[in-house]
Amino acid sequence: MCGRFYVPEDDSIQMIRAIVEYLEHRNVKAKTGDIFPGDIAAVVASNRRLEPQPFAMEWGYHLSDGKRIINARSETAAQKAMFADGIRQRRCLIPAQHYYEWEKTDGRKVKYAIEPKGLDGFFLAGIYRMEAGKPVFTVLTRNAAEDIAFIHERMPVILPNEAASDWLNPKYHGDDILKAEMTQMKYEAC
Repeated sequence: MCGRFYVPEDDSIQMIRAIVEYLEHRNVKAKTGDIFPGDIAAVVASNRRLEPQPFAMEWGYHLSDGKRIINARSETAAQKAMFADGIRQRRCLIPAQHYYEWEKTDGRKVKYAIEPKGLDGFFLAGIYRMEAGKPVFTVLTRNAAEDIAFIHERMPVILPNEAASDWLNPKYHGDDILKAEMTQMKYEAC
């Protein structure tokens, strides 16, 4: 599961800074720091020419009862009407330095910041749709990697850098890219 992630406010991760600056130069505001559901975040998606481009999108699909869908199971998203179009042709990358997860132990919650070992910034795999003329996204999740499964049984899909451009390209089948994502990436939690 992914209910919060972090985008640094400074220049510490050049890849993320370039995405945020692109939006700032176009007078588009995306939040940095801790990103919560409902926030406007910097996201990379294909433009009409199928070129990667930063966009500002709201986190969470809206439901008629006022609730939000902030995550979608990668294993079943293509079979669900709400997510099928996103998997097919509306994929996005959500840049982050780490994401947060809480371990429930002895009646209390312990917060962890989790990131892949050896990566200085990474992309969460997401999908988006248009609601009332504005783009909204959800984060895809998968079973947790073995080294962090003690915290929570689910985690966001984190794409290796070499798979990021394929994820945005609708000529590639989304399910195939997600299966390839299940690499031997190791994670740290602190």
